[in-house]
Amino acid sequence: MTHKPQSTEREITQRTALTDARGRLNPDAVGWMRRPFVDTSGIDGRRVWGRNKRWEYWCVMTPTHIMAATVSSIDYAGVHEVWVFDRETEESIGHGATVPLARGAVLPASLGDGPASASTRDMSIEIADVDAGATRLRARAPRVRFDVAAETPPGHESLGVVVPWSESRFQYTVKDIARPASGTLWIDDVEYAVPADRSWAVLDHGRGRWPYNVRWNWGAGSGTSGDHVIGIQLGGQWTVGTGSTENAFVLDGRLHKIGEELRWQYDTANYLEPWRITGDDIDLTFEPFYDKVTRTNLGVLQSHTDQCFGAYSGWFRDADGVATEFTGIEGWAEDVHNRW
Repeated sequence: MTHKPQSTEREITQRTALTDARGRLNPDAVGWMRRPFVDTSGIDGRRVWGRNKRWEYWCVMTPTHIMAATVSSIDYAGVHEVWVFDRETEESIGHGATVPLARGAVLPASLGDGPASASTRDMSIEIADVDAGATRLRARAPRVRFDVAAETPPGHESLGVVVPWSESRFQYTVKDIARPASGTLWIDDVEYAVPADRSWAVLDHGRGRWPYNVRWNWGAGSGTSGDHVIGIQLGGQWTVGTGSTENAFVLDGRLHKIGEELRWQYDTANYLEPWRITGDDIDLTFEPFYDKVTRTNLGVLQSHTDQCFGAYSGWFRDADGVATEFTGIEGWAEDVHNRW
């Protein structure tokens, strides 16, 4: 069956610098990729300061718990978090820190170039690639700690996208979904397994220079349905008008790019009502069970986030016109408005 191409965006297939010698966006970097080919060493806060955003966010979902860790620098502050959620009791244990000038935050120049870490009096996060194609995630905060390995299966592909607002405002994001995870979580010194066959990790790696006032949607899901390993990666609002999208799905390790902007439907008065995310080649229902609400107002830094955790069902279609149906793919969908 012949089917129209799902994406008219350019696929990047070789190492490319995100910025030019002046620190502006390199137009050759605009596009999407299956591997993290972009060199982001120009986003270092030295040549241009004040609008740089750099972060590593990992989230791990298990049958019993959800764990997340964030290491970030937004030039004038480091914003870090360790969060654990008990799915049975719905107890949420979180610890965040905002560090002036991002002192002590370590972030690699480009993805894969080295570890990321942050440490405060009450919290520490360490993210490092280790042997055998895995990333080790270690975090500690009051009452909780975890040590998890997120594997990269042979042939596994991730979505990288460069989103251009202008030559001075742009973002490179890598969304690495459906990474099998295993390890251990401790809550109040009680040990919980992160079972290797039923736990999934997702990475959100970001490097760029953002507008001050921005809104976005992000949806991600990982799991198995039938005989397939499925990863879902969806974005909205922030890419509109740029010519880039961050929509894709991963089927048994292979990335399938979706080039269209999708329609997001959800109730901002009740985020726990079902969400609908649709397009020509994708039709999803997301049913949340928990809303992680974050409201931050630190003057210049303000954030309004509803990150809903739940499960996706529906179908998507690849460029050959082959549709894959699925149910029970766990993950999240979020609605964010940042002034930062």
